[in-house]
Amino acid sequence: MDILQAIILAIIEGITEFLPVSSTGHMIIASSFFGIAQDDFTKLFTIVIQLGTILSVVVLYFKRFFQTLDFYFKLFVAFIPAVIFGLLLSDFIDDLLENPITVAISLIIGGFLLLKVDDWFGNSNETDISYLTALKIGLFQCLAMIPGVSRSGASIVGGMTQKLSRTTAAEFSFFLAIPTMLGATLKKSYDYHKAGFELTNDQINLLIIGNVVGFIVAMIAIKSFIGFLQKHGFKIFGYYRIIAGAAILFIHFFIQKLTII
Repeated sequence: MDILQAIILAIIEGITEFLPVSSTGHMIIASSFFGIAQDDFTKLFTIVIQLGTILSVVVLYFKRFFQTLDFYFKLFVAFIPAVIFGLLLSDFIDDLLENPITVAISLIIGGFLLLKVDDWFGNSNETDISYLTALKIGLFQCLAMIPGVSRSGASIVGGMTQKLSRTTAAEFSFFLAIPTMLGATLKKSYDYHKAGFELTNDQINLLIIGNVVGFIVAMIAIKSFIGFLQKHGFKIFGYYRIIAGAAILFIHFFIQKLTII
């Protein structure tokens, strides 16, 4: 991985992490085009640069970040399913991370669901999150272990199925990203070290660049997304996912087979 590739991947992460379009899926496709998706450092990079996007949530919601213990307990309850399923399905998830076709199919299916989610749950206006609601959102978030599903999309829709407003569901999804991404980063870093890999100075620099770029871009993306979501809902993201997924399938089968070299 070179600096330009690192910057491009970080921009993709920053834009897509909090949008319901799947940041992991987009980075898999981009790294596949670069021919670096199978590289162990690339897999580490795409996880670790999420720390920069986590920081953007802390900065943007700084005043609201320090809330009651009850709020943090609810975040913990929502986080538990990701821990359990992440540990149980770790190897299976790693295999899926190398498959652009999985991403394409997930994008398309998720796109059709987003076209209907406003009709099904768009009139919800609840702002109070119970422990049971938090747990259900956490279970929905686990669907994003399939590349292309979208962690933010799954958790936001999960919140809306529990009658939360779009804004409340989205903001809870942002907060839930913090323990989820931090946990994934620690787990991936541990696995990388356990496998006998050591970071070089150049790789450390790439991680720093990736986190800085991801932080800046995510700040802009979050502020833009909340305003857009309140006015327009999810349909535009649904259409985007369907078009993107179809394009990936077309390129893979009819133009140039996407291989991870």
